[in-house]
Amino acid sequence: MEIDLLIKNVQVYNAYIKKIIHGDVAVLNQKFLYISKTGEDHNQDFIPKEVIDGNGKYMIPGLIDIHMHIESSMTTPFQFSQAVIPHGVTTVVADPHEIANVFGIEGILAMLKSTKNNVVDILYSIPSSVPSTTKLFETTGGSIEVEDVSELIKIREICCLGEVMNFKGLINDDESLINRIIKKIKDERPNLKIEGHCPKITGLDLAKFIYQGVDADHTQQTPSSIKEKIENGMFLEIQHKSMTQENIKYLVENNLYEHFCLVTDDVMADRLMDGHLNLLVRKAIQMGMPIEMAIYVSTYTPARRMLLHDRGSIAPGKIADFILLSDINNFEIDKVYKNGKLEYDGEQQYKESEIGFPPEFYKSVKLDYVSQSDFQVSAPIEKGRIDCRTMKVTPHTTFTIEEKNTLEVKDGKLQWQSSPYCLITVFERYGKNNNKAYGLVGGSVIKEGAIATTYAHDHHNLMVMGKNPEDMTIAVNWIIENGGGYCVVKDGKVLAGVELSVGGIISEERIDILAGKVKSVSEKMGILGYEHDNRIMSFSTLSLPVSPSLKISDRGLIDVVKQEIVDLFY
Repeated sequence: MEIDLLIKNVQVYNAYIKKIIHGDVAVLNQKFLYISKTGEDHNQDFIPKEVIDGNGKYMIPGLIDIHMHIESSMTTPFQFSQAVIPHGVTTVVADPHEIANVFGIEGILAMLKSTKNNVVDILYSIPSSVPSTTKLFETTGGSIEVEDVSELIKIREICCLGEVMNFKGLINDDESLINRIIKKIKDERPNLKIEGHCPKITGLDLAKFIYQGVDADHTQQTPSSIKEKIENGMFLEIQHKSMTQENIKYLVENNLYEHFCLVTDDVMADRLMDGHLNLLVRKAIQMGMPIEMAIYVSTYTPARRMLLHDRGSIAPGKIADFILLSDINNFEIDKVYKNGKLEYDGEQQYKESEIGFPPEFYKSVKLDYVSQSDFQVSAPIEKGRIDCRTMKVTPHTTFTIEEKNTLEVKDGKLQWQSSPYCLITVFERYGKNNNKAYGLVGGSVIKEGAIATTYAHDHHNLMVMGKNPEDMTIAVNWIIENGGGYCVVKDGKVLAGVELSVGGIISEERIDILAGKVKSVSEKMGILGYEHDNRIMSFSTLSLPVSPSLKISDRGLIDVVKQEIVDLFY
């Protein structure tokens, strides 16, 4: 029998018995055909076009990440694919809700079009919450309506409904947009998985969440939340910030491997060059998870969750996506194969993307240049001291803490410059209403200069934070001039910047070049005093009105827990 490929002398991971067995593997028509055991002679059975001596290396399935956002890497699907294949990632399920917030369904369709002919299989979820809350709380460039969902579920590459974030609308209003979307899914494609976003939701509220069909969560977990959610039938997607020692210990000691997988969610471009899902697998092993199980929850369980029955294991009929590891304990990747073809063997050459975006995608920042007067904040008193709501940022989470602090008022203007706090301002940038909102930020943020971006989750309006109007003005106008991006300014000089010309959130530059710019932005934020595990994500989520506890949009400060707009002044 003629076959395409025979990989001899490898330690093969078997997902069904969760063991590693020495043998040979035959590949035919891009799929695994036969996995033999040591000692079997194939000379009579196979005529291979190519034979590889695995030299005793470990052979595991390609990694599968079922919850992530390509736009979080600020890059295109083509560039993303080039970046992750060396890390052993062969399939991802991307939630394009960032570009959907800017362009609606046209953004999703453009991402799908740009995905063609990539090495990595990029499947998509339908963004379920665009905007993430409601139009009363944030202005977006686009939205996803029920009729959009009806169109998208017909597309083969769509494999789930993306993270449901509007939990108030889900559990309190039967006629809310999210409930109408879920009803449409159940009516027209009932087997489609429904993903969730439910931080700090518990008890009856959690039960109502699951009752509506939302049976997975990827947000930050604790042992108690893991216990409650799994006991209620939820599948958990464990990302980096949930990989605490106590969480991993709980999962391992309670043998909960069938009920979770590892996911990345958001990986900045600079960090993408160093690793992706492979880093989480390595960390899980280092934290005490058995090697066989760390592989299991990064290959088999994510495939099963998304009903991807054609992959996730090395077995007859499965797609021949696999990794050869030179060191399984440290998860050191030697070679990566996709569809039985060698795609990475230790060296990576980055190419330019050949598929662009529609012309209007490059003209999404519809905002006039600002001046220093835009950062004068009127107070409800003429002079004296006034209590203000402030957002406190801490170094190890994207959640904020609401605090009450007192600031001076002079001539009816808040004297924020002489306070310990940064001013944060959000400008509506889609040309819809010219909204402008103010807030105050303290904690582990910058102590001088300014940062501005259109990469502001999830509405992606233009957000700036700073210690003086001069630097804030320069940063904002740089963003406007470049059609979107990230900019760091100090003493009137631009220290670092990333041009994100596609919708204000994506760069078409080669991923290695983009990574250098993103790294520089993060480093310069640190020079200004920003202390955080992920400075860019921390700043970008100050505008995310579904992430506790006090955030800001173009419509004002939002109490995330109560889901209501609150005033800057008490």
